[in-house]
Amino acid sequence: MRMPTALLALVALATPATASSGDAWETFRQDVATACTALVQEEGDVSVEVNPFGSDRFGAAIVTLTTASGTDRMICVYVKETGTAELTSPF
Repeated sequence: MRMPTALLALVALATPATASSGDAWETFRQDVATACTALVQEEGDVSVEVNPFGSDRFGAAIVTLTTASGTDRMICVYVKETGTAELTSPF
């Protein structure tokens, strides 16, 4: 029995998407870290802990800034579609 061409096309479209490669995820993490680090406007030691995969639309990171006056923690939200990021005020 032969499947009609339209049915074959529907089956092909219904197959789940494959996951991104390890290299693509590493590039994503580097992009998030770079964008989030660039938002820190004070001098000090900056560390960025990137959530490995984020959500469907966003990347997320915890940004820690250590200065002589203390340590601040902030959340950085990275928009995957545009590559832009925003930083919250310190906790």
